[in-house]
Amino acid sequence: MTDRGETALRQTNDTFEVGPSKLRWLGDRLEIDVDEISSLPLISRIKGKITVRPSGITDVELPLHPAGTHVWRPFAPTADIEVDLNRGWQWKGHGYFDANFGTRALEDDFSYWTWGRFPTRDGAACFYDAVRRDGSELAVGLGFDRAGNATPIEMPPLARFNRSLWAVKRETRADAGYRPRQVKAMLDAPFYSRSAITTRIHGEETVGVHEALDLNRFASPLLKPMLAVRVPRRPGWRFAD
Repeated sequence: MTDRGETALRQTNDTFEVGPSKLRWLGDRLEIDVDEISSLPLISRIKGKITVRPSGITDVELPLHPAGTHVWRPFAPTADIEVDLNRGWQWKGHGYFDANFGTRALEDDFSYWTWGRFPTRDGAACFYDAVRRDGSELAVGLGFDRAGNATPIEMPPLARFNRSLWAVKRETRADAGYRPRQVKAMLDAPFYSRSAITTRIHGEETVGVHEALDLNRFASPLLKPMLAVRVPRRPGWRFAD
């Protein structure tokens, strides 16, 4: 991830470019061209293509805050993905594509949240749990079929599992008596954890992507300066054409 200025951004109906990287919608698939330099401590070029082929596109927009300041948009909760990157990363598998939008800083409206997306025999199950700054809570479970149709699903109880490398609290939805566990670490930060975890939902054991975000930590004036070190900045980058 690289921070860039306005001169490094271009957008059309089907294309979104950020510096040398871009996303292109080609009617039945999303192609993501990656051309970036990673940050400290392992500085190296990451270049290649990621192709996402949705089995269905949703029209779901989930407000995360009553004021409408944050929205989750699951564009393609079920998809096939193909990865071909220069670091020896080539694989095909099950994937998804979503995004978050907001008009206020996350730490202004939330203190903590977890999110999980788990493939199921019928499509995918997604869970959003959050604690807002005013003390109210968000707890939503949605099931998606392969065509992208969404229906509310019964929420299994919250179940805690081991904290992250940086001791971020982690919990997700799981059948009563089942203890989720991490099977692959993806990203560890002092305020954020992303990982692949195993859980059981309505009797079906599944491995999905999970994130936990501690926004009290993120708001700390001691932590925010660390992002300036970890995220490269290229404010003067411009397109050649």
